[in-house]
Amino acid sequence: QVQLVESGGGLVQPGGSLKLSCAASGFTFSNYAMNWYRQAPGKTRELVAAISSRGSTSYADSVKGRFTISRDNTKNTVYLQMSSLEPEDTAVYYCNARLGLNPYWGQGTQVTVSS
Repeated sequence: QVQLVESGGGLVQPGGSLKLSCAASGFTFSNYAMNWYRQAPGKTRELVAAISSRGSTSYADSVKGRFTISRDNTKNTVYLQMSSLEPEDTAVYYCNARLGLNPYWGQGTQVTVSS
């Protein structure tokens, strides 16, 4: 079955960096776009970054220039490198794959930006 397992979250000071990973299994990873979403307390889940099967990327305006999404098809893993982190980036970050009409989600990893 499809599994998405995120890792790499934690507590970081403003201005710091973190790299999230999402290990995928149960489908042909290289054939599908992958996404990172986040959900802050009391807010709706929002798309942060996306990467196509061919490696084209797109970002939410709020993270453009600070976050970088990448993928390693040999490891079935998608990454989110986050730099210049701000308290407003505090959220649970979710990996997402949409296989046909079905969305799949990881369990999420908490990112807290605080001094």
